Amino acid sequence: MAAFRILVADDHEVVRKGLVSILKEMPEWQVCGEACNGREAIELAKQLIPDLIVMDISMPGLNGLEATRHILKANPATKVLVLTLHDSDDIIRNVLNAGARGFLLKSDSAGELVAAVDALLRDKTYFTTKVADMVLEGYLRGGSSIATVPNPLTLREREVVQLLAEGSSTKEVAVALGLSFKTAETHRSNIMRKLHIHCVRDLVIYAVRNNMVQVARAGAE
Repeated sequence: MAAFRILVADDHEVVRKGLVSILKEMPEWQVCGEACNGREAIELAKQLIPDLIVMDISMPGLNGLEATRHILKANPATKVLVLTLHDSDDIIRNVLNAGARGFLLKSDSAGELVAAVDALLRDKTYFTTKVADMVLEGYLRGGSSIATVPNPLTLREREVVQLLAEGSSTKEVAVALGLSFKTAETHRSNIMRKLHIHCVRDLVIYAVRNNMVQVARAGAE
C-alpha cells in the first residue's frame, strides 16, 4: 500500500520543521511538501495532490482558511487539519465553514497531532473538546449556529481583502494576484459595496473580525 501523502503549511519554520519531524516518525506517512504561506500551499496542493494538509491559520499573503477554501474547491477529497493558537468561537465557526475536517491547537501534544492525522486519513473527523461541543450544540439546534455564516465575498475578493488589510496598495494587490490594475480596482470597489464600508480602516476591522488577518498581541508568539 502506498504511503499517505501529507503537505505541511506553516509560515514559522521552526514549527513547520517540528510538525514534519513528528509526521515522519510514522512509516506509513510521507511528507510530500512544505509550504510557508497560503498561496504556496494552494500551488503545492495542485502539483502534489496530497491526501491530507496540515494547515496553519495565520499566514501572510493568504491565510490558511482562504487557502483551505481554494484547495477544497479544486479537490474536495483533500482532508485538511487546521492548526491554530486560539480556539475562539469565531475561529471555530470559520474553520468549520471553510470545510476543514479537523481542528487542533498548537499547544496540543505530538500524540494528539498523530491521532488527528490518523483520524482524518481514515475518513473521520478530529476536533478538540470545545469544537466537538459546538458542533453537537449546532446539530441539536438544527445546525443554525454552525452551518453557515453568510459571507458575500468571492474567494478572489477575500484574497484582495487580506492583502489590502495587510497594507498592500491596489497596485501591489494586482501584482501579487497577477491581475491588471483595473481589475484589482474593480475588486476593491465591489468589496466596499458588498460590505457597505467606505475606507481601508473599516476594511481592516472587517478582516480582523473575520480572522483573515491577525493582530499582533504583546507576549504572543
